[in-house]
This record gives sequence, C-alpha cells and structure tokens, in this order.
Amino acid sequence: MRGMDKLRAMQTFVAIVDQGSLSAAARALDASLPAVVRTLAALEASLDVRLLNRTTRRLALTEEGRSYLETCRQILSELHEAEARLAARHEAPSGTLVVTAPVLFGQLHVAPALQRFLRAYPAVKCRLLLNDRVVNLWEAGIDVGIRISPLDDSTLVAQGIGAIRRVVVASPACIAEQGEVTHPRDLASKNCIRSHGGGYGQWRFWENGREYAVAVDGNLEVNHGLTAVEACLNGVGYGCFLSYQVAAPLADGRLVRVLQAFEGPARPVNIVYPHARLLPSRTRAFVEWMKRELRDVPMM
Repeated sequence: MRGMDKLRAMQTFVAIVDQGSLSAAARALDASLPAVVRTLAALEASLDVRLLNRTTRRLALTEEGRSYLETCRQILSELHEAEARLAARHEAPSGTLVVTAPVLFGQLHVAPALQRFLRAYPAVKCRLLLNDRVVNLWEAGIDVGIRISPLDDSTLVAQGIGAIRRVVVASPACIAEQGEVTHPRDLASKNCIRSHGGGYGQWRFWENGREYAVAVDGNLEVNHGLTAVEACLNGVGYGCFLSYQVAAPLADGRLVRVLQAFEGPARPVNIVYPHARLLPSRTRAFVEWMKRELRDVPMM
C-alpha cells in the first residue's frame, strides 16, 4: 500500500472506530460503503493483522487494533498540525501582539525594531511592556519576551540572539584623575557610580572560579541606567553595567573597560514564547523579525 493510500486508509480506520460502524463511517467520509469495506480490508492485508472483529451487529477492536488506533491518531494529528503551520505562513499577520523586555534593552533595541515591524505589518497591533522584573508569560497573557538570564521555565521555547556580561568601565578622564584599577579591591579607593545595573553598593566578580562581592561607594546613586551611563561618560566615576548598555561608548573609546579578567560568565539573551505547536502568524513573524534585527546588536 502506497504512502497516500496508507494515510487515507488510516483516516478510514479512525472514522470507522469513531462512528461506530462501517456505514456511518462511509457517510462521514462521503464515501460508498463498499469503498470503506475495501479500504479496511486492504489496510489489514498490508499490516497482516486483523484490526476489527466484525459481526452483523457490532464492531470490536482487537488488541492490535487498539494499539494501531493510537498510532493513527498521533500521525494524523501531527499531519494536521503540519498542514496548519504551512497554511499559517501564508496568512498576513494581524491581531494583537503583547511583548515584554527589560527596560533599557527595550528602549535601546526592542522598541526601534518593533516600530519597524509594525510599519511592515500594519494589521498587527502591539503592546510593549518594559519591565526589569521577570513575569510569567502564561499568567500575564504575553506572547513574546526578551530575557537576559538563564531560563528557569521549561515550558518556554527560547531562541538565543546573543550574550552579555556585567562590565566595569570608566572614562579616560576618570582613569587619569582617579588612577587605574587592576584588581576589584582597588575600587575601594575610587568614586563609584552606584546604580541598579551594577548592584548599587556591591559589585560582583569572579576569581579562580569563585564568585564574590566587593563593596563600593561614591557620591552618586542612580536608579536609571542611561543616567548612570551618562554620569560615567562625564567622568564622575567608575561604573558597572551590562555590556550592551555601554557597547557604543566602548566601541568609540569614550569609555574604557577595566577588570575584564574578573568578569563573571556571560548571560544569554533569548527570545522566549510559551510552547505551542501552532503559533499565530503574527507571533511567528515577530520572532523571526527580531532574530534578524537583534542579531547584529553589539552586546559584548
């Protein structure tokens, strides 16, 4: 029995069981009763096993029939989902999309990319939620999230787009005025900008495979990342940031990266969404769009 014939035979077998009789299955399939009988017989012959015990009054699954029925249902379900996924790819994305991202990463990179996405897909409406607190996507009704941390939720699908580190930086003027640092303990004598990104009064480092905290102090404390970066650029003091926050001034020399040998492991940046075989076309299009947009964002 050929592949397509086998699939039709499996559909017929499932219909016979679900409908409870050969004649009812024929009506459900819009086929003749003799055609249904022939298909079932051909299927059993190809498998060399009896699937149904048939009398004039009732049908009963054999032990082999019960096992094969489960297999048929699984195969037909997966085929239906595969066809639905292909059909969804041809639909123009539309509807409402809810996206979450960390505040500063969202401001710098997600929001501009999202605006370009909405220009490309005007039938999509979007709510962008910028929040540094990790929220449960299922409970909050969120379609897609950008996460900067290892995932602790196995129900989410994650697609990596990069990695970041926590880095210590200073302006050339600050280093000239306050002196260089070659070890985290040197920070005790420096003016440090304490901010949310760095951990306020304690900055964390790694040495010889061990993580530890170093107390820092200074005359400025800021609860907003961009303001802290600006203060660092202006030479106020040393700052501790996530690497993407200072990637541009590091690239053009306005800031200098120090204590690189003591940085902790890189943190993954992922696009995450609740596990679902059938994603709406708007969600699928947005995930692919953001993967392309964020792939070249300087993060390290």
